[in-house]
Amino acid sequence: MGSLDSFNPATGELIGSVATVEPADVQTAVDDVARVQPFWGELALADRGRYLRRTAEILAGDLEEVTRLLTSEQGKPITEAHTMEVVPTIDALHWIAEEGPEILADQQVKMGGGLFLGKRATHSFEPLGVIAVIAPWNYPWSIPFGEVAIALMAGNGVVLKPSELTPLVGDRIRVAFEKAGVPEGLVRVLQGDGEVGKALVESSVRKVFFTGSVATGYSVGAACAARMKGAVLELGGKDPAIVCADADLGNAIDGIAWAGFANSGQTCSGVERVYAVSDVADRFVSGIAAKAKGLAVGDPQSWTTEIGPMVSAEQAAIVTDLIDDAVASGAELVCGGPVEVPGSPGSHIAPAVLTGVTHEMRIMREEIFGPVVPIVVVADEAEALRLANDSEFGLGASVWTRSRPKGERIGRQLDSGMVWINDHAYTHAAVQCAWGGVKDSGLGRSHSRFGFYECAEVKTMTWNSSRARDFWWHPYDETLGRAVRASSGLLYGGEESRVKVLRDGGGSLLRTGARTIRGR
Repeated sequence: MGSLDSFNPATGELIGSVATVEPADVQTAVDDVARVQPFWGELALADRGRYLRRTAEILAGDLEEVTRLLTSEQGKPITEAHTMEVVPTIDALHWIAEEGPEILADQQVKMGGGLFLGKRATHSFEPLGVIAVIAPWNYPWSIPFGEVAIALMAGNGVVLKPSELTPLVGDRIRVAFEKAGVPEGLVRVLQGDGEVGKALVESSVRKVFFTGSVATGYSVGAACAARMKGAVLELGGKDPAIVCADADLGNAIDGIAWAGFANSGQTCSGVERVYAVSDVADRFVSGIAAKAKGLAVGDPQSWTTEIGPMVSAEQAAIVTDLIDDAVASGAELVCGGPVEVPGSPGSHIAPAVLTGVTHEMRIMREEIFGPVVPIVVVADEAEALRLANDSEFGLGASVWTRSRPKGERIGRQLDSGMVWINDHAYTHAAVQCAWGGVKDSGLGRSHSRFGFYECAEVKTMTWNSSRARDFWWHPYDETLGRAVRASSGLLYGGEESRVKVLRDGGGSLLRTGARTIRGR
């Protein structure tokens, strides 16, 4: 067993250390959670909900502590730690506790049709057992927290593997649930590098929720498929924003600036491509450039800071390289780029706006994961739609227009798991909405009722009276065959067919029905 140090990305100072586990010990940890889980899984849904409400109450009281930890370890501005991470999870806990019992309750199946008269069926949602959550560093609280909470509501135990860059936040998630009385050991946190994550995927966990890179996501999905278990994969995005000719430009500028620059652009569903119709392009470019220049870059612990440091020097180097490559290929850097912040030795990038970009440039094909908004001027919305879909990613997209019918028409044609009209990305905080993408952006959905179903085994349970036998049971004979043929005509044929069926096959139907009732 070793240790993992955590450093403040703004100051470089050591803020804490955690104990790590060896990959060989991962299965033992999963087994430990599996021993606790049955007790939790047997609790009534309403009782599980009470624990989650209690977690919300305690977390509301711990808000200041948790947000300061987030800002210290990940570097996001303190305001964003509140609005984009912790407060939404408190709201999510209430929704999960209130709606979970109804979503996960047994569902009666309407059998219908004459073939299955007298039969009853239900769908029940059984806990899977132990679920793994492998979390990213960009939203180290809200992404895993929502997944853990839904898994718990569904009756599962959870093993959480945080990012190596945010281990303290990951462990604080466990503490949040245990402070509310959730059984100790039901939520287990395993710290370590990618080999620990690999061992967790290959362990006996029943499902894996993974958020991270495309390459690693493909490996996780393949490893789960080889072990006949499911995976929910959120693998990032290259979200486009389409600015229509009739857009409210003030609203579009403010919304796209937030979606492109919040969390220093380190957001899977952040705006990374803008397609502005030529009628409004010049005004949009000048407006968003002015907005970018006015955003405050600095100490993330300050309430007025809007752009904090990059999470690491390595991430800053990736973003800077993409900007430099675009400029070298003919793009214009209107504003922004690497900048020094007095008193902060961390890596900072001021919000950058690029024009003159093309789809041949790396910056339009690869994830940027930094505060950069590249803008392409298009002739019309049809060209914008074509270019927006020209990507291997398909997480989210937004359409900016005053016309709801137009926005919805374009939205239905966008190759993405989520579309926002006159907004972007906010539904990750609205846990009642499904979250997930298409193409290389991933597989499956988290949050919403579909997230609950990802955490449950759907079981069909039926009931039939023992006093009756099914007509299709043995023995087979001509009477049965004629009766089945007649019943098909009665149930599904037209009016003329029914008359003929009753004339030709009525006797067989009566004889078969009598034999069924008598059980002979």
